[in-house]
Amino acid sequence: MLRLSVALVALLTAPVLAQADDVVGKTFPATLAGHAVLEANTIIPAPADAPADAQVSGKFAAGSARVDAPGTVEGDTGGLHGKRGTGLSFPFEGQPVQGFSGFAMERAEDGSIIALTDNGFGSKLNSPDALLFFHKINPDWETGDVARETIFLKDPDKVVPFRIAYEGTAERYLTGADFDLESIQLVDGTLWIGEEFGPYLIEAGLDGVVKGVYPTMLNGEEIRSPDHPALRIPAEEGKDYQSARSGGYEGMALQPGTGLLWAMLEKPLLGSGENALTVMAFDPKTREWTGDVVKFPLAEGATAIGDFNFIDETRALVIERDNGEGDPSLKCEGEPTADCFPAPAMVKRVVLVDMSDVHEDGTVRRIGHIDLMDIADPDGIARLETAAARDLTGKYTMPFFTIEDVMKVDDTHIIVANDNNLPFSSGRRLDAPAANEFLLLAVPELLAAE
Repeated sequence: MLRLSVALVALLTAPVLAQADDVVGKTFPATLAGHAVLEANTIIPAPADAPADAQVSGKFAAGSARVDAPGTVEGDTGGLHGKRGTGLSFPFEGQPVQGFSGFAMERAEDGSIIALTDNGFGSKLNSPDALLFFHKINPDWETGDVARETIFLKDPDKVVPFRIAYEGTAERYLTGADFDLESIQLVDGTLWIGEEFGPYLIEAGLDGVVKGVYPTMLNGEEIRSPDHPALRIPAEEGKDYQSARSGGYEGMALQPGTGLLWAMLEKPLLGSGENALTVMAFDPKTREWTGDVVKFPLAEGATAIGDFNFIDETRALVIERDNGEGDPSLKCEGEPTADCFPAPAMVKRVVLVDMSDVHEDGTVRRIGHIDLMDIADPDGIARLETAAARDLTGKYTMPFFTIEDVMKVDDTHIIVANDNNLPFSSGRRLDAPAANEFLLLAVPELLAAE
């Protein structure tokens, strides 16, 4: 078994990591081999036995004021991205399929990809009517369509250790006020889901019924976020909570051979003073944290990760990103306007790491990466046009705020997909909501690199 241990004290006192070229690693080419698109405005009905409240979602997504009338508030990209309208209005009559926030390494019995949708509209406060679910999906590279079967999560046996939004109901469907789901793996017929509010690991059946909820333990201490259900105000950063808000388990990888789940925090631990992410091992057989810890070093300009999956017993893929969206050629020169991106996408990568090669500071070795802003498309496979003030002939990009799904297909291909943050992100266009895109990428050199 791979045994990689780093004490908590080392995580909190290590010096800031250098951002040298050897941290970034070599850049390998990527070529578009397939493209499938699920339209942004993909809405599904809530289950018939769900509370009536869930039949219309997004009633609290506009801020402090409740909005009941469907389709009356236009989504916008927020202050960081110029508050451009996306042209899609909420509340929604039904539940948005939303952006996908994680792929399981193992496929379902029918060959489908198991994909996860996150908490709804972005926070604990604005998503109490957004149901939680996962999908079995099948992109069709020939037609560009995406087949999907959705399974809703629920807690009829009252396993969740705190009061949920739909506490008094029979089925007890889970919502975005309960958990923020970000990563998923299938282990021996059981789903394991990493989330951000605890952060917790959730054990569930393929029928969506929750079987267990496990707190994060590091060096004998529970790691909590500001959204942990037990937290009370006033709370002290670094003492009462150590994980940043929206900094929980964005990626969780299943390691072949050992059967361990390696859960990666999206952001550095508060007070660590370093630009590296904590990665902890959990044994699904014993349902305990093993104490094994490594760190993923973020490159300069990167602020978070999006997904994390092994490709063999020691090497793994990690999506590394900044907070930008939109093509850099349309960067605003002054005040943001409707025809420019104030914070365009710059750092969007799939990084290959060697989890068995750990430096003295506890960081794993970055072997290299592909640049998702520089994908070759010589055959014109891309199905969507990109707003840009440059010639993108023969090239495709992923200029999205959040890109949260990656998995190996075979020895030469991977699939990458985005989280479209419906209805609050654009990226591909200036005035339209981002779709859910699935890219099949030919990356033989990356997958062969050691």
